[in-house]
Amino acid sequence: MSPTAPFLRATRPAFRSSQFFTSSLRRPATRRFQSTASSTAEQAAPESWAKRMWNSPIGIKTVHFWAPVMKWGLVIAGISDFARPAENLSLTQNAALTATGIIWTRWCLIIKPKNYLLAAVNFFLGMVGVVQVSRILMYRQSQKGLEASKDKTVEQVVQA
Repeated sequence: MSPTAPFLRATRPAFRSSQFFTSSLRRPATRRFQSTASSTAEQAAPESWAKRMWNSPIGIKTVHFWAPVMKWGLVIAGISDFARPAENLSLTQNAALTATGIIWTRWCLIIKPKNYLLAAVNFFLGMVGVVQVSRILMYRQSQKGLEASKDKTVEQVVQA
């Protein structure tokens, strides 16, 4: 039992009494409004998941669903490029994928209706691009280091 439990148990009647909260902010206890427009059959049987997705503004029959599904192909292609050597990768292409992923991730969270599926695929596209761009830059940096070390060894051989 926590040390605050006896205190909370002792204060429970005070919080339940109507005299404790007498501010104008407290709403009187009234019945909730219930619309008579809906039929009792609709209330008894809720819609299935498939029907809700079909009729949703971001559902299966809209571009809000199919655009992210198709864009996963770009993410999978980028992941498959992890196996390629960094010298064969294009910096401009991967920089464009990174920028696209980052920009569209933000945009998907601003638009109405918010498209979390598209935001997720764009986030992963941006992350794949960041990994590839960093691989390319690290490779190019290592090549510059190798060229500098070759120049030093050539100078030492010439001086000897």
